[in-house]
Amino acid sequence: MVREMACRKCKFVTTGKVCPACKSSDLTPDWNGIVLVVNPENSQIAQTLGITSKGKYAIKVT
Repeated sequence: MVREMACRKCKFVTTGKVCPACKSSDLTPDWNGIVLVVNPENSQIAQTLGITSKGKYAIKVT
């Protein structure tokens, strides 16, 4: 089973070794909660969290 990792910079959740959103390699397996953003332009949650592109994001990254 592939382990999902969260980016420490933008909180994007990925299975790769590099974040596809911000191109950072600073990933961690230690994260909690998920936000799925489908339409960031019209999402109050995305605006509150500062998310500008759709995808799967961690709520808390340690």
